Amino acid sequence: MSWNLWWRFGGAWRERESGIVETVRQVRPDLLGVVETWAGEGTTQVARLADELGGDLATTFVPTALPPAPDPPEEPSQAGIEVGIGLLSRWPITSTEVHELPHSQRGGPPPTALLATVAHPLGPLPVIVACTEWEPVFAADHLAQVTALAALATEPRLDGELPVLLIGDLNAAVDQPDLAPLLDVMIDTWPAGGGDPAAVTLSSAVPEAPLAAAKQLDRRIDHILARPGRAGGTITVRRAFLAGDRSIDGRYPSDHFAVVVDLEPSG
Repeated sequence: MSWNLWWRFGGAWRERESGIVETVRQVRPDLLGVVETWAGEGTTQVARLADELGGDLATTFVPTALPPAPDPPEEPSQAGIEVGIGLLSRWPITSTEVHELPHSQRGGPPPTALLATVAHPLGPLPVIVACTEWEPVFAADHLAQVTALAALATEPRLDGELPVLLIGDLNAAVDQPDLAPLLDVMIDTWPAGGGDPAAVTLSSAVPEAPLAAAKQLDRRIDHILARPGRAGGTITVRRAFLAGDRSIDGRYPSDHFAVVVDLEPSG
């Protein structure tokens, strides 16, 4: 499951959190990769989510510079809170790496990608979680970041019995050229699982939708990509669907919808 949780933007993150918990509880994903998540006040959003869901769930969080935290904060609860990416897993997370992504145009602190190794029962499962640039003025950064992610996902050291997964908000649809480097080396699991071709994950129907994001609006920009763990391997996707695409108690849990796919554990 891939979900952009909209950090503490919008002024009602506490009210939205119950909808996030309810949505994840309904889906019960084995793996949940999140972006625009937060850390602060002695905890992380993924840790809080794991506590709410119960069970022995593993979590990890790393900070990133995309999107930048508001400076100054828009409201008091944002002060001192990090923006990050995270992973929640039903299996242990045995190692994590933080990879800085290119950002020569935007400058400042680096955006990052999280590479986690998950102890799946059939072997090590490499999972990359990332969020890439969205602003048209930084289009070269966007393409460079996607290219860097493609290089990371195809590193031979990640080869194994299980696929390599890339989960996140890539801020482009598959019919836009920005994703070409990744789609050259990984498959889009959405159509492979029979997902609705008209599905969008950033919808103008959501009251808080960023209407200025014309490049991303009303497109499927959140993705779960995969490559076989070995040459000649296959990726089998049983189904693909959206979650978090309905209001709960009058409020959408995030400004993005979540992508969920059911993968067979073969590489």
